[in-house]
Amino acid sequence: MALIEAPSRIEPCLFEGDLPSALADLSVDLQRESAELGKGLHPDSLLELADLVRVMNCYYSNLIEGHNTRPRDIEAALKGAELAPERRALALEARAHVEVQREIDRRHTTGELTQPTTIAFIRWLHASFYDAMPGEFRRVEMPGAGTIEIEPGEFRSRPEHEVAVGRHQPPSSYRVADFMGYFERRFGAAEKQSAQRILSIATAHHRFNFIHPFIDGNGRVSRLMSHAMGLRAGIGGGGLWSVSRGLARGLKERGEYKQMMDHADSPRQGDLDGRGNLSQAALTDFTKWFLEVCLDQVRFSSTMFDLERLEERYRALVQDMHGDRRAANLISAVIRYGSLQRGAAALVVKTSERTARSILGELADLGFLKSNSPKTPVRIAFPLDYRERLFPNLFSDAEIADRPPR
Repeated sequence: MALIEAPSRIEPCLFEGDLPSALADLSVDLQRESAELGKGLHPDSLLELADLVRVMNCYYSNLIEGHNTRPRDIEAALKGAELAPERRALALEARAHVEVQREIDRRHTTGELTQPTTIAFIRWLHASFYDAMPGEFRRVEMPGAGTIEIEPGEFRSRPEHEVAVGRHQPPSSYRVADFMGYFERRFGAAEKQSAQRILSIATAHHRFNFIHPFIDGNGRVSRLMSHAMGLRAGIGGGGLWSVSRGLARGLKERGEYKQMMDHADSPRQGDLDGRGNLSQAALTDFTKWFLEVCLDQVRFSSTMFDLERLEERYRALVQDMHGDRRAANLISAVIRYGSLQRGAAALVVKTSERTARSILGELADLGFLKSNSPKTPVRIAFPLDYRERLFPNLFSDAEIADRPPR
């Protein structure tokens, strides 16, 4: 049977009429609980944590694609440090991902973040990512066409760009531009209502991958798009939670992402299953799962970045690594106040300025404090070398065997 090549093939895109109560409830919970993330933490500490979460989001998004990059290598690449040849390409790929997300976050903070489901934004995402990609990852093998250079920001458009993703057959290359135009119009309508803005994060995620507009990079672009949509929908939580971590780990097992993406590909199952080409019931299932994953990650981050618990873990680490209780008191002060003038350290630790300077230097050498220069205020740091002590289960070193079909 010939596939429908009309852009309406991706319908349903949105939930028309009354929203399913389970989805409406999840939307409300996400709004409420994400708004509480980071409460009590100083803005400077929040910025440091958001940097850490970008690394985590990148780590899991690449892990989904089968690229297991060590967090330490990602951090080294971001600092411009020398990298081992065998790990260089993966680390530079990860750096590109982090830098694109950092720009998304910057645009959100300054009010410059445009609607993430527009063609212009999606092309920018892909172009920014692949422009910074190492050469090894800017080529792809296409069945029957050999090696093809990836053109940053360019949709599939030629016969050699035809793809099949598992059992799914995306639209023909010559139709991709029309499908993406339809995608932009349909999801533009979701901006008009707060609940739809949240639900469309899930539905747009699937429908984008269903179209598979690029010859490579669709999965990571879709997850960056979802991150940007979360910011626009007001559930970004200050950048303190990661959709990619949830998609990679699932609610019960790691294979759920692939299974649910496949499920949402299902065609309409009779007259009671909506009015579109694809199944309304399957889209509802996928959206419910996706939002539950998001809520699970918000709750994980709420526990992980709770001020009292974070301070307790950090104090215990400093006690073990430094041994001087005064050093732990200094860390507590910096966590709570965001930064500390060097001259105030003696007041915090109740000792001489010379001893206070010595403790500051030792904490900086351990990676717990940082500053722009030897004379500027010190700020808290969250070194990846101690990530399991500070943030248990933030990263996972186990590879994910089943990639989603995108």
